[in-house]
Amino acid sequence: MSEATSGPSCIHTVDKTPNNAYLPVLVAALSLAVIALLFAVVPYIYRRRRTSKFIETICCQGPQYSLDNDGPHASEAEHNTTEAKPQRLRSLDTFRGFSLTVMVFVNYGGGGYWFFQHAPWNGLTVADLVMPWFVFIIGTSVVLAFRSMQRRGVSRLQLLRKISWRTVVLLMLGFCFLNYSPRDGLLSWSWLRIPGVLQRLGFTYFVLSLLQTFWGQREIPLTAHHWWNPIQDVVLYWPQWLIIILLETLWLCITFLMPVPNCPTGYLGAGGIGDDGLYPNCTGGAAGYVDRWMFGNNMFRYPTCKEMYHTTQPFDPEGVLGTINSIVMGFLGMQAGKIIIYYKGMNCHILCRFLLWAIILGISAAILTKCTRDGGFIPVNKNLWSLSYVMCMGCFSFLLLGGMYFVTDVKGWWAGRPFVYPGMNSIFVYVGHSLLGFYFPFSWEMRFQTSHWEWLFQSLWGTALWVLIAYLLYRKKFFLKI
Repeated sequence: MSEATSGPSCIHTVDKTPNNAYLPVLVAALSLAVIALLFAVVPYIYRRRRTSKFIETICCQGPQYSLDNDGPHASEAEHNTTEAKPQRLRSLDTFRGFSLTVMVFVNYGGGGYWFFQHAPWNGLTVADLVMPWFVFIIGTSVVLAFRSMQRRGVSRLQLLRKISWRTVVLLMLGFCFLNYSPRDGLLSWSWLRIPGVLQRLGFTYFVLSLLQTFWGQREIPLTAHHWWNPIQDVVLYWPQWLIIILLETLWLCITFLMPVPNCPTGYLGAGGIGDDGLYPNCTGGAAGYVDRWMFGNNMFRYPTCKEMYHTTQPFDPEGVLGTINSIVMGFLGMQAGKIIIYYKGMNCHILCRFLLWAIILGISAAILTKCTRDGGFIPVNKNLWSLSYVMCMGCFSFLLLGGMYFVTDVKGWWAGRPFVYPGMNSIFVYVGHSLLGFYFPFSWEMRFQTSHWEWLFQSLWGTALWVLIAYLLYRKKFFLKI
């Protein structure tokens, strides 16, 4: 009797093994590889056969490029430039477009595969990678675009007007389309949600732009000799770093020191039945408590942890505390922009510094997590935008941007197609797929829901349509500017 009541036990059983569950994604990957071979590798070989110089050194002087890559701005220049004029920095548009394309794909369901869905709580999946990449590129674009405007003589007051207008438009655009429903119209008051993706991007852009406007005009004297030369791009911008350190200190203090009613201080769990069901109403700890205090029930009601952990409290992954670390993530992108500016043409220096930053951030993330999913000091968590998550995504961002910079801007092996097209119309594609993505012809009511075939085809089809639309807009020289 005592053995029978000693405690619950769980046994995992499989009633029926699925047949070739990963065959659809394998076929899709091979098909995309063949398409890439036809449209990228073959033209490249053809061009190289007509070129007398086939091999170039890695650290050679790369092509001269423009440093104004603020979203869709200055896109028209690419159509009007001659060989004597500098080319647009394609790696930023390619990186932005790649992140956006993956984001659209996972928002369409990712074929129903678990690794294309957001992690229930701690950990990383493909869906958890794209948003920080997008924020990283915002920071890089802010540095490049503001430097270009400042050199053209744009005053600080004009910059502030531009910043304010763009921020307000992003906030209102995000608020309206986030709460849109066919029944209630433009604003769905019955399911009103205040935080959102565009709201976070808008606020992050606002803070980063202020940092660049007031404390980002210093030039790095590369010819000067100081003991701090290896870190001069950090030391000369010490006011920006001071503000970022203060913001991160604020995040750490609120997260780990602020008392939350009926919850342990510093709690980072999902609540619900997690942690043996001891803290069912503590979802997100201090982050969830702050959001519920500020927004009430006007926040996301179906977080990714709800299904697995049976949580009852609303929790918004675009909440207040997470926005602080979103600013930190964007600031890392600003650092990448400074490196590109002040080491222009010195490709080896740019790539080495990207690699160095990636190593530093990667080691920091490994220490914070102890290389585990749940057992570290601060687990990697996209819902909370934890510090380790920012460090990990910063590492990936520097590596990916560095790789694209080398392939597209230094060597010219790849023109960034097709990702460069949605990268130049990112706001249009994001808002468009959010509003129209679940209407025909982007999606339809599936008939074969017992396998991944139709779902994966629908996700790829909807994503491909938006890439095609971005290409057609590119050909028509239409770029949505804010």
